[in-house]
Amino acid sequence: MATEALAADPTYGNWRRPRRPGLGPLGLIGTVVVFGGIVLDLLVSMASLQATIVLVVLQAFFLMPLAARTQDGRNVYQLMALRIGWLRRKGKGSTTYVSGPLGRRSGGRFRPPGLLSRVKVEEGRDAYDQPFGVLHHRGRNLFTIVLGCEPDGGSLVDPDQVDTWVASWGHWLARLSNEPGLRGATVVVETAPDTGSRLANEVLPRIHPDAPPAARAVMEEVVEKYPAASSEMHTYIALTYGIPGGQKRKPEDIINDLAIRIPGLLEGLQGAGGGPAAPLSAERIAEVVRVAYDPAVSGDVLDARAQHGGTGLEWDDAGPAATVETPSAYQHDSGVSRTWMLTIAPRGTVRANVLRGLLEAAPGTRRKRVALLYRPIDPATSARIVEADRRAAQFMATSKRGMVQARAANEMRATEQTAVEEATGAGLVEFSLMVTVTVDTDAELHDANATVRNLMAGARLQMRPADRMQAAAFSCTLPTGILPWEYTLVPRELKEAL
Repeated sequence: MATEALAADPTYGNWRRPRRPGLGPLGLIGTVVVFGGIVLDLLVSMASLQATIVLVVLQAFFLMPLAARTQDGRNVYQLMALRIGWLRRKGKGSTTYVSGPLGRRSGGRFRPPGLLSRVKVEEGRDAYDQPFGVLHHRGRNLFTIVLGCEPDGGSLVDPDQVDTWVASWGHWLARLSNEPGLRGATVVVETAPDTGSRLANEVLPRIHPDAPPAARAVMEEVVEKYPAASSEMHTYIALTYGIPGGQKRKPEDIINDLAIRIPGLLEGLQGAGGGPAAPLSAERIAEVVRVAYDPAVSGDVLDARAQHGGTGLEWDDAGPAATVETPSAYQHDSGVSRTWMLTIAPRGTVRANVLRGLLEAAPGTRRKRVALLYRPIDPATSARIVEADRRAAQFMATSKRGMVQARAANEMRATEQTAVEEATGAGLVEFSLMVTVTVDTDAELHDANATVRNLMAGARLQMRPADRMQAAAFSCTLPTGILPWEYTLVPRELKEAL
């Protein structure tokens, strides 16, 4: 990410989509098929012209779906695989989930479904003797810790301070590239209308029995009406680690290793404007997941924490009683959710508050989560990627004419700036963004769609609904360390080649 040194109003940008190998939209596999097909056609033409024509037609039928791509880069084969996977899951009945006493699992508990079904939660203590929860994704042998923070607001803050926070956040992300075994990070900003429970618990017990009636009436009216115009916001950072080099280590050793790293991670977050930060305990993680699946219990959870200091909720009871996944929505207990995924990041330069409207509470919604997913790239790989992009941009700038040449020259300047920043210690990070909106009924989804479209326009983002994978997308926006690239059926390297 680059910064233009404007004293009054700094701008940010220079993010670029990873360049796909191969000729044009064909990708690496399509390019190999093209050149291999040419050689095969020449050999076959020596024996039969008719056979060569048939072979060329077959090759064209295979290559056309690879060349036709959507705005976010998916080809026809990928779209077909998505539909086939949905039909298979629907035929098996896996789009419906029932837990508890009526569920298929023994024990009668309410375990989270889908990608979270094989997660086991353990707890450790960091260097400051604070409890922190560790989510063990046993299917991929990954371990996730969750940090909670209260970021400083951007209102009435000097642009220089905002620029300092952004630079510190960039340094913190660059540091993640050097974290041993880190597979990815997820920043989740969750907003919801204020239930009024916290205000009532703070104010009502403090009203003196002998207080004047007028003063009592004023305080009770404040408790009743103030929450209607306010909202609650929570920020979580989930860091997911793997075991480097395929080593065999006990979970206890990994938890001890993570406990040593937590103080340094918290210090970096606070320096980047994250405010007070602390790791989430296993109980707190379970509460966050429980409220996401059943928003109606949010007030009860807050009341229990205020009165008893905790809920005693365990991970095995954090899931929903029932869920139903449809092509365009995800129904779960007392809510209906829909998730959108980023296709194109803001073009050009943007201000520091570009995502402010998207992060704030949306009217007419029960809950909203904005998840930024980061995949840090190690320094050695970053240097190779930057140099490859730089050479490709230089080639395009010297081989084009007219308007295309102007765009290629702009691309070359961007790659040169990226190369300079990488050489001076900046990190290279792949990122994406997902938004989940939860409402009470299916009928309210239409209004939620309009609300999200307006927020996207204000943030200069282009996103698409995660149709036919709403359940998995919903899990990715929870602070539980679900990284989409770790759970694909087709390996990530092969998908990039497509």
